Amino acid sequence: MAWIAKPSGTQRIERRVEPYLTSALKAKWSSELLPKYATKHGALMPILHEIQHEHRCIPYQAMLEIAAFLGLTPADVLDTVTFYDEFTTNKMGDCVIGVCQSVVCEACGHKKLLDHIRHRLELEPRETTDDGRFTLLTMECLGSCDTAPVALFNDVLHEQLTIEKVDQLIDSAKAAPATRHHT
Repeated sequence: MAWIAKPSGTQRIERRVEPYLTSALKAKWSSELLPKYATKHGALMPILHEIQHEHRCIPYQAMLEIAAFLGLTPADVLDTVTFYDEFTTNKMGDCVIGVCQSVVCEACGHKKLLDHIRHRLELEPRETTDDGRFTLLTMECLGSCDTAPVALFNDVLHEQLTIEKVDQLIDSAKAAPATRHHT
């Protein structure tokens, strides 16, 4: 089997006209966030969280801007983004469903719920529906073992889930207006 290499050295980064790191955002981070850390590098994780929360992903252009702002190499920022499962370079849907797959949730039937969601929304974990409405994730322990099986729907923990409860949550998310424009 041969390794397939990506043309990283010649890859073009999609750019938009307006920067992800606005002057106001950099000023806010400089006054409120950077003083909390011994080095600028310490602020990388909270900055990545904020960008992902706002844009539903961390675009490559934003990584370049973050690297310049913090005095890091773009590779340092990309390494961090690609190391942690909580970050993504692919745009997440309006409703992100994270199904816990811990040992306890497994014993309490998480697979049945995950399979139901997969079939109902026609997507696999780490995929987003074509209309940009839903992203499905599998997650490690969400820390609510006594109420398993559990899942996050847009960062809100839902406990003692059944297929009926999952269907209600999906129906509710489908009824909500789309919050982002999708391309």
